[in-house]
Amino acid sequence: MDPINHLIIGAGPAGLAVAGRLRQAGQDFTILEQTGQVGSAWATHYDRLCLHTVKGLSHLPGMDFPSNYPTYVPRRELLDYFEQYARKFNIEPNFHQEVTNIQRQDDHWIVTTNKTIYHTKSVIVTTGLNRVPVVPHWEGEQAFGGTIIHSRDYKNPTPYQGKKVLVIGMGNTGAEIALDLAEHGVETYLSVRSPIAIVPRDVAGRPVQVTAKTLDKLPWGIGDWLGTQIRKLVIGNLGKYGVPLSRVHPAVQLRETGNTPVIDLGTVAMIKEGKIQVVPDIARFTPNGVVLQDGRPLTIGATILATGYRANLEDFIPGISNFLDANGYPQSAIGFGGFTGMYFVGFDNYKLGGILGTIYQDSEEVVTALSHPRRG
Repeated sequence: MDPINHLIIGAGPAGLAVAGRLRQAGQDFTILEQTGQVGSAWATHYDRLCLHTVKGLSHLPGMDFPSNYPTYVPRRELLDYFEQYARKFNIEPNFHQEVTNIQRQDDHWIVTTNKTIYHTKSVIVTTGLNRVPVVPHWEGEQAFGGTIIHSRDYKNPTPYQGKKVLVIGMGNTGAEIALDLAEHGVETYLSVRSPIAIVPRDVAGRPVQVTAKTLDKLPWGIGDWLGTQIRKLVIGNLGKYGVPLSRVHPAVQLRETGNTPVIDLGTVAMIKEGKIQVVPDIARFTPNGVVLQDGRPLTIGATILATGYRANLEDFIPGISNFLDANGYPQSAIGFGGFTGMYFVGFDNYKLGGILGTIYQDSEEVVTALSHPRRG
């Protein structure tokens, strides 16, 4: 059996971007998706979610967002856009195919799924940064009388009315879920475990993302300094509210660690108004709540773990660990050495502009490389 030309794993935005570019380049491909729809992760996110990046810098290659879409595209409209994109470029994934193993054999790859086996000259992995939720555990959680869920399973505040809710983790997801709860009158606590870099989404009606890209072009760190002054003015000192602020500039943090700054949508104001109460990390659970690291007891009825995700490529690509950086992300969009012929889109979390902007850039690099494959 002759190997197929290109095999894309995942029909989220990264997989769609690669497929769209390949279609425009006149190249054949097969695309696998373990769920039953394109952009499935966005279908299961919480109801209020919108893109934190502006639509002009977040679209897929070859198709802008509709002109009537707002600046920050809501989840439902984004899903509609993904479906329209798939139709435009005749992208028809093989659904309900979960990849379980990828192995090199001679000059091609063998990709095993729960249903079949594929032989392919090149494999493009687009399973993303948020494939596997991180679920930490604490002493006493089995005896806790309330509920504990990962943020992946949070949808809206309705089930939490009349309860005291603890959100653990103040990344973008934790900050927005806490805001969602507080805006709907839920007594909300937010556990902050480490210093946070926070930036406003907009300043004076202008998206900070656009400003940041402009400042990033200035020499000698001037842009970082100006960004810091803006952040101090708009965000202020949150230390007195229990939020330790990072001393590292958000753009520097992103470039060096891949940790995305918190884009503030209103959480800061809720913290200052006392409608979101910030607490430290927790030490253990009790039957009716938790004990905080400073020894204080806190009575709660529900806990939401905004504790992040991992890519966990090691789960289905044997030996990939040596190709990953310290954060578990591929070192390059284009594989080399033992991974020549393997490509990665949707994993570069080190650039300004959000993951969709990076997907746009990396999909172009990968499809160009696919047109001129290297050997070795």
